Amino acid sequence: MKESVIVAVERLLDNYLEMNNHRKTPERYTILRAIYSINGHFTLDDLKARLAQEMDFPVSRATLYNTLNLFMSLRLVVRHRFQGTTKYEACYDNQSHCHQICTMCGKVTEVKSPEIKAAVENMHLKRFRKDGFTLYVYGVCSTCQTKMTKRKKTTTTTKKSNNKNKTEK
Repeated sequence: MKESVIVAVERLLDNYLEMNNHRKTPERYTILRAIYSINGHFTLDDLKARLAQEMDFPVSRATLYNTLNLFMSLRLVVRHRFQGTTKYEACYDNQSHCHQICTMCGKVTEVKSPEIKAAVENMHLKRFRKDGFTLYVYGVCSTCQTKMTKRKKTTTTTKKSNNKNKTEK
């Protein structure tokens, strides 16, 4: 992640903590830096492991939950609920984006679509100011499609050979 983004999000956190008379704990800043060093989506367990192993900074699950909730209220992190799993994502410089989600394997991929972004930006909503959007597109990825095709071919071949054996008897 760009150093300028980390400086900007730390400044936002500083301002919030000072204005609300909250303590500036090392845990909050270390967690923030760890989140912004992750490229893409992460689970709470991914973040916990990264802090413990790579940064030698173990923290409790409660601290992670509370800190992530703070970051979500500041719009520094966004939470996604993908097919039975909860994942998080740094969002300071990426407020508007699309995800494609495979309904078979659960794989999530970010999609860049200037057409969708332009369409949302051009939408006129009454008495509402848009800050960003997230779009989820569900379907079946190419890997799962290939597996399904192979499975169908195998099943068809097996049925034909079973039918052939029955007629020969």
